[in-house]
Amino acid sequence: MEAPRERVNETRLRVRYAETDQMGVVYHANYIIWMEVGRVELCRSLGLRYRDLERNEGVLLAVVEADCRFAQPALYDDEVIVKAWVDEANPRLVRFGYEIRNAETNVVLATGHTRHVFLGPDRKPRKLPVEHRATFGISEE
Repeated sequence: MEAPRERVNETRLRVRYAETDQMGVVYHANYIIWMEVGRVELCRSLGLRYRDLERNEGVLLAVVEADCRFAQPALYDDEVIVKAWVDEANPRLVRFGYEIRNAETNVVLATGHTRHVFLGPDRKPRKLPVEHRATFGISEE
């Protein structure tokens, strides 16, 4: 089921020296970390904190797929914008989309997605509780 891409959250980050290689170029794995930052802030902007979902509901979001397509490098001290949105969702899984841009030039640096399965405290798949489905654009069926 496709979720509407009406809620896009933007998070700004400054590239730290520790995130770069000797040439001052951001190491590729950091883009996945930035996607996580964007995803967590998206959920927060939608009124749902990851921490509360885990602690209060016993629902975990396990990453089962991650994809990142690199277009241009980010460099030390660049400010980047991480855009995140819910791409698709159903009661068992959610896919988030991402776009990472240079804040000064607006050039796309990377795009990607992550797919997550909802798990219970036993780390076995479970459905997302009904009261949280609207947050991810999941309609009641």
